[in-house]
Amino acid sequence: MRTFAKLAALTAATLAIACTAQTAQAKIENGSNVSDMTVVDSNGVTHNLSDYAGKTVVLEWTNHGCPYVVKHYSEEHEGGNMQNLQKAAAEDDIVWLSIISSAPGKQGYVSGQEANELTTTRDASPEAVVLDAAGSMGRTFSAKTTPHMFIIDPGQTLVYQGAIDNVRSTNPADIAGATNYVTEALTALKEGRPIAEADTKPYGCSVKYNN
Repeated sequence: MRTFAKLAALTAATLAIACTAQTAQAKIENGSNVSDMTVVDSNGVTHNLSDYAGKTVVLEWTNHGCPYVVKHYSEEHEGGNMQNLQKAAAEDDIVWLSIISSAPGKQGYVSGQEANELTTTRDASPEAVVLDAAGSMGRTFSAKTTPHMFIIDPGQTLVYQGAIDNVRSTNPADIAGATNYVTEALTALKEGRPIAEADTKPYGCSVKYNN
């Protein structure tokens, strides 16, 4: 299985990040530029964030075995909260990348074929599923949980990072009453308003890195 082809400079000149698969990275602050990163998806297709200049990009860390992820993909809530977010994003020409950073032998690890089967069986619709078995992308973004959400604006600046919403539970019934930080951030971005909650504490299962 192929993973990352390269992982280049992801921050502004004031925040340089050296990316390795073995070392935890400093948190990328909102306002940092994340314009140059090449990854390979579950179909072996190469994607570079610089290709998406002019578009909003959502990064979603996921692990299908995590009960918090199961909550947001559960059809008990209007056919699936995460699926609905992905569909709404596509309608607004937003690029949605689902990232799997589970290492081989760890919960959530999948092959490219298995990732595609998951996308089909749970009626998901990301632009692509990125396979990050080495954990390079996850460590660069300091992704800590599944889910952990990041939003990059059309100028390729990180503008949101954190939780999907404010109800830290595994119960799909809690979604209806939750404040969805991702929806609020995307709406504010679309309307040219400041994002009220731009850096929230993520919740979920820990990302299953290789060490």
